[in-house]
Amino acid sequence: MNVKQSDMMGGLAKGLRVIEAFTAETPRLSISEAAEITGLDRATTRRCLLTLAEHGYCAYDGKFFTVTPRVLRLGTGCLASMPLPRIVQPWLDKLSEQIGQSTSVAILDGAEIVYVARAAQRKVMSIALMPGSRLPAYCTSLGRVMLAALPETQAIELLNSHPLQARTAHTLHTIDDVLKELALVRTQGYAAVDQEVEQGLRSVAVPVKNARGVVVAALNTGLAASSESMASVIETYLPSLQQVSRELRGVLS
Repeated sequence: MNVKQSDMMGGLAKGLRVIEAFTAETPRLSISEAAEITGLDRATTRRCLLTLAEHGYCAYDGKFFTVTPRVLRLGTGCLASMPLPRIVQPWLDKLSEQIGQSTSVAILDGAEIVYVARAAQRKVMSIALMPGSRLPAYCTSLGRVMLAALPETQAIELLNSHPLQARTAHTLHTIDDVLKELALVRTQGYAAVDQEVEQGLRSVAVPVKNARGVVVAALNTGLAASSESMASVIETYLPSLQQVSRELRGVLS
């Protein structure tokens, strides 16, 4: 879309950049920290944060800013208007009840996944996941399924655009290692992650395809790590995930 510079609202664009600075990894920011993340000068960042606080989108304790639930209004309306969340939610609810574990559907947005629907049985991560939550794609089962569906050149481009950090001692965090894992995901048709996103968390994911066979999202289950082998976890939960994926393909256009 080509838009003339004179038609752009610079202040709005800067405010949105400041909102996007708040993530699961950076939920609490000072003015200086937000300025560093956004690349804006300190004075501009300060005005943006104070404006957000004045309108109830941020809380301010005199030093640090945190986003408030009000900011969800900016995303939930969009998510609610998307057909995918409405379509998949009943399947997620049924699957979660059937297997006794939390289930999620996410889409790929650049180098991150965005949760669009979720059915939670129990909390398995230190952060509360909900529609709109984001995580890096490279170390999540949902993300690897969707990265594996891309042409390799595009996947490499996305991996290069986002720092690959060792979130735990188990995290694959070099591009070569991640690419090898993506090749395995393409071959086997699913992704399994064992404590790479967070210590104590395992997950198994499968692609969600539309009627034309295009991968439009990913479906997973997440569960607490135990003495059970990962092979056993996959054997237990993969068939149910694959069944739901097949059923969804019949209803997604």
